[in-house]
Amino acid sequence: MSISSSLNAGVAGLSSNATRLAAISDNIANSATYGYRRVETDFQSMVTGSRGGKYTAGGVQASSRRVIDTGGSLIPTTNPTDLAVRGRGFLPVASANAINAGDQNPQMMLATTGSFRADENGYLVSEAGLALMGWPANADGTFPNVPRDSNTALRPIRLLTTELAGSPTTAVELGVNLPSTSTVAGATSGAEVLGIEYFGNLGQSEKLDVTFTPTVPASGSSNEWRMVIRDSASGNAIVGDYTFTFNDARATAGTLASVTTNSGGAYDPATGKAMLTVGGGPIEIDIGLIGQTGGMSQLGDTYAPLKVSKDGAPVGTMNEINVDGNGIVTAKYSSGVTRTIFKIPMVDVPNPNGLDIQLDFQTYVPSNESGSYFLWDAGSGPTGEILSFMREESATDVAAELTDMIKTQRAYSTNAKIVQTVDEMLQETTNIKR
Repeated sequence: MSISSSLNAGVAGLSSNATRLAAISDNIANSATYGYRRVETDFQSMVTGSRGGKYTAGGVQASSRRVIDTGGSLIPTTNPTDLAVRGRGFLPVASANAINAGDQNPQMMLATTGSFRADENGYLVSEAGLALMGWPANADGTFPNVPRDSNTALRPIRLLTTELAGSPTTAVELGVNLPSTSTVAGATSGAEVLGIEYFGNLGQSEKLDVTFTPTVPASGSSNEWRMVIRDSASGNAIVGDYTFTFNDARATAGTLASVTTNSGGAYDPATGKAMLTVGGGPIEIDIGLIGQTGGMSQLGDTYAPLKVSKDGAPVGTMNEINVDGNGIVTAKYSSGVTRTIFKIPMVDVPNPNGLDIQLDFQTYVPSNESGSYFLWDAGSGPTGEILSFMREESATDVAAELTDMIKTQRAYSTNAKIVQTVDEMLQETTNIKR
């Protein structure tokens, strides 16, 4: 009976608009929720059709979905581990409770933003209890080759703020000017000395004692010096012994003419460097190239260490953490040492809106509808960058939601009027019997 189908259509309209109102309510309630993705409700007509000239109403059906591929605006913060994704992709996170309980392979969840700070165990955890996941770096700062279609290699990012770290010296660069007047006949100025501090494998301070001794000829000028290097970590043993001669021609005056290795690591004229074997291992010393400026020189009558630089640092504690756009997490220590400790991958799925397994705190789990996930390096492939000092605001537009609420209220009232009208018509039908 058409009048009964009208009643059913009105009831379906009430139910569908109630569903839409629920979605609008959720969107407005989460208008200040970081990383929230709004829910849309669509209506589809249920057509029964007509038969024998009589039309039968089919009504309407509501379906809701979360629009995950459309995010909110990005806003700056003051915390370096406030992270947001610019572009496609998700941050891998896991339950901090599961990690602290000893779960070695916690369920990976996907998030688009988070404010992560070190908890009592050093794990980077958001205010919602989500631990940030990444790949740990090797000791030399490189990353192992890991499977990209599995989360088994992911580990919770942990900051050992009480850990001490040093950096051994591996290279020293010398730029010393030696007085040309010390290599002429009758010179009495004698040897020049230079002390160079370096850092051992355990962060301890060691010293290279360098002595420059001129060759004083019987007549004329020799332009020759002998450099002897002793190492405090080797009991002051000689670890390098070299003889320099310098050019005195107008075009190349003062530059190295030749370097002879008496003992220690051989001087390489192609690089201008030699390898010293000190107590803790090899140190590369840069003397300079033959005929080139910038290294050892012999000019004038003044001894001047113009440039003595080295790498390495003493022991220090972690005092700063940074995340770059490619997801590389670096720790900076009080000694000035910077170490690469983790890489945060970007998780991508073919159909982000198909992430129909939605959990609390704006997190998602890959499903059959979304397709299989893949772990990309941030900023490569189809994925976007990871932004530090950033949070993603809610995708809710409150003005648009309030407009939709007015429309939904009117539609609900109209459908209620249909039910009321059908009721009155049925009452008239009942009154015919009277």
